[in-house]
Amino acid sequence: MHHYLDFEKPIADLEAKIHELKKLKAEDASIDISDEITRLESRAHDAMVEIYAKLNAWQKTQVARHPQRPHFIDYTAQLFTDFTPLAGDRKFSEDAAIQSGLARFRGQPVAVIGQEKGHDTKTRILHNFGSPRPEGYRKAVRVMEMADRFGLPIITLVDTAGAYPGVGAEERGQAEAIARSTEMCLQVKVPIISVVIGEGGSGGAIAIATGNRVYMLEHAIYSVISPEGAASILWRDSARAKEAATNMKITSEDLKSLGIIDGIIKEPTGGAHRHAEAVITETGNVIASALASLSPLSGTELRDDRRQKFLAIGRNL
Repeated sequence: MHHYLDFEKPIADLEAKIHELKKLKAEDASIDISDEITRLESRAHDAMVEIYAKLNAWQKTQVARHPQRPHFIDYTAQLFTDFTPLAGDRKFSEDAAIQSGLARFRGQPVAVIGQEKGHDTKTRILHNFGSPRPEGYRKAVRVMEMADRFGLPIITLVDTAGAYPGVGAEERGQAEAIARSTEMCLQVKVPIISVVIGEGGSGGAIAIATGNRVYMLEHAIYSVISPEGAASILWRDSARAKEAATNMKITSEDLKSLGIIDGIIKEPTGGAHRHAEAVITETGNVIASALASLSPLSGTELRDDRRQKFLAIGRNL
């Protein structure tokens, strides 16, 4: 069953009527209601086009968090072959919030790292809702070191509300682990392509998103803190999250205009959760193009390009 967001109610009402009519037609083939179904389908499509053409920042936040939006495992299943997961940080334990491994991307050996949120209650708990603990970032560092040693491009898929803020995570050095992962991104001499596929939350995102090229899906968000967190700090009222989302400039269009990301991957009308295969294919095309543009650069040039990219943020505003 499709999960509708609150601003999608006009679409939900129309599609519910379409479903009822199709069920009625299936039960009694003598009833000719094809024209009515076609008319309603056209109205539903028009409503979807109209709604998604003018989403505000808070609505985009809801789309980015949609429970049926494709996640890391969906991208790896479609874009990569011979994916071999690598687990554990070799220091404390395995953290399932960050998934990583070696694979082939269109025949080219690569390292893949990303957050996985899970699709149902069981997998969400397993992956801690995509919020990594320190060992997740230390695992990412281990994989990046391996990729650097063997000359493998690194592809990261970002989708997290932020790093896990629990007591245990803090005791095991959450901030230090994030800093080390960010540092490793800046040090490696292989290409890093990062794509924000859902939420890009704070240090939990930047720890694996300090890439030569950083892209966002059209309805993804990327911010230093969640809208709810910002509202709680600024106004001591998390209910003002919509206002915070607008002021924080967290959408792909905002971040592209500020020079924080390199490009926007368009989503079909209705969002990635309605057209997962098409979105994942287009993401693969963008990654392939970025890798091709970076392949002529030497290791030192790749590292310098990455450092200068992040040092330049905010200089021309």
